[in-house]
Amino acid sequence: MIRENESLQKAIESLNYEKELLMKNKDLAEGQINALTKSLAATQKDLKDKENLIQDVKHAWEHQRKELNDCRAEITSPKMHIEGSSSVQNPVTSSVDSAQPQALENYKEEIVSLQKEIERLKSEKRDNPDLSDSNCAEKESTYTEEKVVEVDENKTLISHPVEAAGPIDSNSLSASVQAFDNSTHKPEDNLAEPAMNPSSTADGFPSSRTLSQQNEKPPSEDSRLHSKSETPSSGPAPDNMGLGTIQILADALPKIVPYVLINHREELLPLIMCAIERHPDNATRDSLTHTLFNLIKRPDEQQRRIIMDACVSLAKNVGEMRTEIELLPQCWEQINHMYEERRLLVAQSCGELAEFVRPEIRDSLILSIVQQLIEDPATVVREAAAHNLALLLPLFPHMDKYFKVEELMFQLACDPSGVVVETTLKELLPALINWGNKLDHILRVLISHILDSAEHCPPLAGVEGSVESHLRVLGEQERWNLDILLRILADLLPHVHQKAIETCPFSSVSESNGPIFSSSVLELYAGGHFEWPAFEWMHVECFSGLIQLSCLLPQKEDSLRNRTSKFLLAVSELFGESYSTHIMMPVFLVAVGDAADFTFFPPNIHSRIRGLKPRTAVAERLAVLGILPLLLAGVLGSPGKREQLADYLRKLLVEGATKENQSITHNNDIVNAVRFLCTFEEHHSLIFDILWEMVVSSNIELKIGAANILKVIVTYVDAKVASTHVLPALITLGSDQNLKVKNASIDAFGAVAQHFKNDMIVDKIRVQMDAFLEDGSHETTMAVVRSLVVALPHTTERFRDYFLTKIFQLTSMPAFATDGMSRRERANVFCEAICAVDATDISANSIRDFLLPSIQNLLRDPDTLDPAHKEALEIILKERSGGTFDALSKVMGAHIGIPSSMTSIFGEGGLLGKKESTAPTSPVGSPRAGASSAHGLAPEDTRFMRIMRVTDMLRGKAKSQEETHQNQ
Repeated sequence: MIRENESLQKAIESLNYEKELLMKNKDLAEGQINALTKSLAATQKDLKDKENLIQDVKHAWEHQRKELNDCRAEITSPKMHIEGSSSVQNPVTSSVDSAQPQALENYKEEIVSLQKEIERLKSEKRDNPDLSDSNCAEKESTYTEEKVVEVDENKTLISHPVEAAGPIDSNSLSASVQAFDNSTHKPEDNLAEPAMNPSSTADGFPSSRTLSQQNEKPPSEDSRLHSKSETPSSGPAPDNMGLGTIQILADALPKIVPYVLINHREELLPLIMCAIERHPDNATRDSLTHTLFNLIKRPDEQQRRIIMDACVSLAKNVGEMRTEIELLPQCWEQINHMYEERRLLVAQSCGELAEFVRPEIRDSLILSIVQQLIEDPATVVREAAAHNLALLLPLFPHMDKYFKVEELMFQLACDPSGVVVETTLKELLPALINWGNKLDHILRVLISHILDSAEHCPPLAGVEGSVESHLRVLGEQERWNLDILLRILADLLPHVHQKAIETCPFSSVSESNGPIFSSSVLELYAGGHFEWPAFEWMHVECFSGLIQLSCLLPQKEDSLRNRTSKFLLAVSELFGESYSTHIMMPVFLVAVGDAADFTFFPPNIHSRIRGLKPRTAVAERLAVLGILPLLLAGVLGSPGKREQLADYLRKLLVEGATKENQSITHNNDIVNAVRFLCTFEEHHSLIFDILWEMVVSSNIELKIGAANILKVIVTYVDAKVASTHVLPALITLGSDQNLKVKNASIDAFGAVAQHFKNDMIVDKIRVQMDAFLEDGSHETTMAVVRSLVVALPHTTERFRDYFLTKIFQLTSMPAFATDGMSRRERANVFCEAICAVDATDISANSIRDFLLPSIQNLLRDPDTLDPAHKEALEIILKERSGGTFDALSKVMGAHIGIPSSMTSIFGEGGLLGKKESTAPTSPVGSPRAGASSAHGLAPEDTRFMRIMRVTDMLRGKAKSQEETHQNQ
């Protein structure tokens, strides 16, 4: 009762402390809420003030815009009047000065006739009110500012003011209408204007092209299209009527576009194109071209295709200069548009419009646009840039920009998006090769990029001179880049092969029907009397670069080794059996440190090939780690070298295992090379034949080596192969009398249990594990438990129940080990097993019948447990027992000492009662912490903590095993 009272007092103190802490937190939270409330009120006030300010600025802007329109209207009228007067006065003055009274009389007669015509028009205007209304509407339109209308899906109008076009010859339609009104209402002031401006049409629209002729410009061919009216009775010419129609169309389109549904705006394209093509004013054409590119806010693929077809048709009609001056600037303006669909439209424009501009513009302005689009954040834009750059290359007039284009190609090839990479490899790379014809340079740059991508990565370890200091830790981007660069190398292989054939110096041989790289050709090549650089590049430069790369890749980079091996297999297939046997094999045999035949190499490259041989112990191990897998899978793995591969594997596995000075590390590296060879399914039967020879051998080292290989190749076989080849070999090894062989097979059985959930395979493993456990030896039992602990997270629930049953049986048995070291090892291994089971999904019956009793069995002998393991067991017991924990403590108190151990673990002085942070927290042993599964932590959090416990234990186990191997 006293002890219980003390514990309750401690709990009360803890709760009081927690209550005080909560009150402080509550006060702090209330203060923060008040501060946030005040901040919100201040923010709302500022927002309201800014809204008022925006309204004031808006009103001021509207007022200024109105004043600007009034000023423009006031300026336009006098300007037109002055220009008209000056156009009349100049010829009249010259005629008077030249003393030609007859001409003056003619002018006067024309003026009188025009006055009569104006009076007639005014009478018709009074008789026709519709015409009057249209004139009034035209007059009102003179006060409207010129705008380029851009429409969004909500039909809001975004106005882009266009600068005035300078002289009177480029005035807009509104100025023309104002001039017409002035001439209509003030005939006395403008009597001479119609006479001296014969290109003016009867409807009052002056020709801008004719006005431009008056601005001291030589007459162009277009001016011949506008007939001059010599008499007042002559009606409007058809050409002038066409220009007037174009003018009306150009003025109306920006107003019509906003009110047309987005999905039907492409119907306006013929009108817009007609206006752009035929309108005489540069500024108006520019605004219409802007409308063309901004016709749809976010055009889809079909709409972009329609717009691009319109642009191509327009470029064909207007010619090179206008395409450069009017269309390309619109592309440039859209480069940084916020919508990727618009930037995509620019990318498509670059490839399709390049044909209609001058050659010097293609590799300057258009290439600059493409270069900026390659940096675009949107994947579709970069893909379109790669596609259109491929279209541009044949149109470039010279090779000045080759190296820039090659750099862009490699940049696109290493793009993080697979779609961009595929477009680059399928379209841009072949286009670059055909355009530049610089395959040698591309290959040199490619090998350089491959090596640089790996060398710039940080080393695996910082200990200088170690193997790990040479291996590189590849990031995701570097791994992706290397994979793509190796793909490029494979794609270039046919070009390399073709160039080697074309540059063959032995013409009589190259014309024969047999294989080009036959033994006879290689004998001629070995004579050294002819240079053949395109052929030598493969085995002198390419193989050397791949060997350097393989010595930089850690063991886990199987994907890159697989890519390299497939490239070597493609070389063997393309260059032929003779090349593979007499050229490839010697290079890689020398690189792994073996002897090779140099008969078919010219003397001048012998030194370079021999330089690949490893000279130091570190270089030898790097060769086994990196180059040996390539030799097995990429060189000897070709279809015609099965016998040579079998002989070489026997040399490695059988003869190598009998060497006395062979280190464990070297053997493990060879096992890893064989493991990589198993990633190619076609070699499985060959490997199992050699492994069976090792299994039935009398040599213990061969049997252990076979078990180690079977353990690592389980991942690469299917259930059928595992049942017919792997399990029979392991059962044979498991029946061996030698303890080392048996333990090696146990680890392999665990690997099989980890990768297969087939019931037949699991049952065979269970039978074999029962046989191992019946042996009763301490070493065998520990090996079984350890191997199954690793496999447990990946096995079935049925297998986990079986394993938990075995753990319960083993912990219930008395420990026969006499020395304390073995007892502690046994207890700690069982603790790891229980933690591994606890991190998996198990049934409530298994928890009640096997898990909790197993923990209780281990806690009976607490002195044999590691403190961390002991703590983990008590946490599991507390979490899994739930509300029955107190009852268990009382029942088992006399046997396992739960109260004392719990006090030592969960009390203030215990392991979990220590504070690691300055923030006050409640003790883990408090009732609040004890109910973490119900109130504090979610079930996912609890399971995560269990998994972390197992991970930490396994990590510590792996570290200790690694230290043991290093000590050996």
